[in-house]
Amino acid sequence: MTVLVTGGAGYIGAHVVRLLRDRGDDVVVVDDLSSGVAANVGDTPLMELDLSVPEVVEPLEKLIDEYGVQSVIHIAAKKQVGESAERPAWYYLQNVGGMANLLLAMQHAGVDKLMFSSSAATYGNPDVPAGSLMREDGPSTPISPYGETKLVCEWLMRDAAAAWGLRGVGLRYFNVAGAGWPELGDPTAFNLIPIALRALTSGKQPVIYGNDYPTADGTCIRDYIHVLDLAEAHLAALDHLSQDDRPHDVFNVGTGTGSSVSEVLAQIGRSTGYAVEPTIGDRRPGDPANLVADSSRIRDTLGWSATRDLAAMVDSAWQAWEPTHGTPEVPPH
Repeated sequence: MTVLVTGGAGYIGAHVVRLLRDRGDDVVVVDDLSSGVAANVGDTPLMELDLSVPEVVEPLEKLIDEYGVQSVIHIAAKKQVGESAERPAWYYLQNVGGMANLLLAMQHAGVDKLMFSSSAATYGNPDVPAGSLMREDGPSTPISPYGETKLVCEWLMRDAAAAWGLRGVGLRYFNVAGAGWPELGDPTAFNLIPIALRALTSGKQPVIYGNDYPTADGTCIRDYIHVLDLAEAHLAALDHLSQDDRPHDVFNVGTGTGSSVSEVLAQIGRSTGYAVEPTIGDRRPGDPANLVADSSRIRDTLGWSATRDLAAMVDSAWQAWEPTHGTPEVPPH
């Protein structure tokens, strides 16, 4: 079967494309290359398109027909929380508009299987007891335009299911990290691990934003998921769409185990060999103290569970980071 992967030249998408091809699927990629890299997909067919413009629907239909696309994995999106607060209308145009245009093309072309990349940002800042795990049937009250766009896209997916029979499933990512292959490492510095690596390799120290949260060491706790585990979850979710018995259309993707900011930074020190002595900054508005996935639904329904731990994430992130960012200026201890 041919799978269309939007955003397939990006960090997560490239891992998904490689796993699909490794198991023998035909793949075609759509990416605007605003953050993706064409080399990430090798000789996989790639069409450079902006999903957010209405004019994209017709070329998408033609591409679907030309390659015999039978299912879609939709990863393409803008995903920076701070940027979304500064440019909310643009984020809705990019993320919700892109989803709408894709669904129009799929409907017109008769393709009814969609795996949508959602986010734990749909939960917002949950008012739950300390140590509680986030369940998919809990409240979804996003606190950023980015999180709102992901939730609206989930609604749109359900509306399309009711209107014309779309078979849709969404994966709510928690904190993605690591690299399946060194050449596919996260090239950005928007998440904790690459932010810390960038600081260290620039002769600086990472910053902890608040150490007075109601957690064991006072720093925020998050659920970190290895990007290769996440990519494998995409394939499991895609295959699930062929089943008639599909009791759920949204799944958390996490480990079910939280790691504090201090614990992650300590692991970075062990993995890199560098002295990590973070400075303490003020809390950032809206940061929940604890956000960890209840992953029982995806385990019980799709048979998927994460297999890689925090050490594997940081080790692989460092192996991907080190060759492309030069010799660190902070000496090893």
